[in-house]
Amino acid sequence: MSVPVSGAAGMEMFVMKEISSLIAYRPDVKVVDATLRDGGLVNDFYFTDEFVRALYLANLRAGVDYMEFGYKASREMFDVNKFGKWKFSSDSDIRAIVGENATDLKIAVMADVGRCDKSDIINREDSPIDLIRVATYLNTIPGAVDMIEDAAAKGYEVSCNIMAISNSREGDLKAALDILGQSPVDVFYIVDSYGAMYPEQIARLADLYLEAAAKYGKKVGIHAHNNQQLAFANTIEAVGDGVDWLDATYASMGRGAGNCAMELLLGFLRNPKYNVYHAIQFVDKYMNRLKEDGVRWGYDLQYLMTGLLNQHPRAAIEFTRDQRTDYTEFYKEIVAQD
Repeated sequence: MSVPVSGAAGMEMFVMKEISSLIAYRPDVKVVDATLRDGGLVNDFYFTDEFVRALYLANLRAGVDYMEFGYKASREMFDVNKFGKWKFSSDSDIRAIVGENATDLKIAVMADVGRCDKSDIINREDSPIDLIRVATYLNTIPGAVDMIEDAAAKGYEVSCNIMAISNSREGDLKAALDILGQSPVDVFYIVDSYGAMYPEQIARLADLYLEAAAKYGKKVGIHAHNNQQLAFANTIEAVGDGVDWLDATYASMGRGAGNCAMELLLGFLRNPKYNVYHAIQFVDKYMNRLKEDGVRWGYDLQYLMTGLLNQHPRAAIEFTRDQRTDYTEFYKEIVAQD
């Protein structure tokens, strides 16, 4: 991020943010692996146990702080026969991978407001899960607070992802952060759901979120999408602005264009507890195999277009699924929708 300052003869100059804020050791930084959860949106959560165990070990060896196993989706709303088990992330399935998890790596799941039954979240003392990540839109903030309070009362750490904020007004965001700030949530997340944002916008949002976090004693995180190949840039912008919780996925695997790449992020961070070698090793052995098997994600023209237009990527996902290649026609279609 650059900021204006007064220069000689009244001319305005721009100075870059302090380099130390980008490359210094930051003990408060937490890296969250979202490969199973966001990546599961690509293959309907059909990951083999071998893959999941290898991912768990890779995170342990790489020094990653949290591993998100998937969603706590309602079995009343979603057909268990149409999804792999990480759509539902039962405690028994997680425990089959991690055992008692006597490690420094913490376990997370995501609970979508309106798509999760609170009864599926048992007391923390009986669960291998450490962190419940509540996902909400601005219009469901009251439901998010209800879920946050329930999870916190059961003993969990709790974060909250406010989604689709590139379509939100600043006043609405401020109001939402004030409401969430008064809840027991631990972390507010900046979420660029459509991959539509640029580093300068992330910087302004980081200021807004960090101001609320300071007021209420919370932390701030970022979850970026790669429609314009800016997920990594936006994430390190946020780091330089003081954001501590950073989401990433191996080989950028995630819905549509994917996310900030874990191997890029660990290579960038100067914290000696992170080891990028193990991330590279996992990508080499497992993520490349997924692509060879036909699982498709990552930057492509159709995702660029929805990012540029600040649209949900559902149309681009359908374009990809239908194996279309008429990119110009697709652009005309989505411009007409805008």
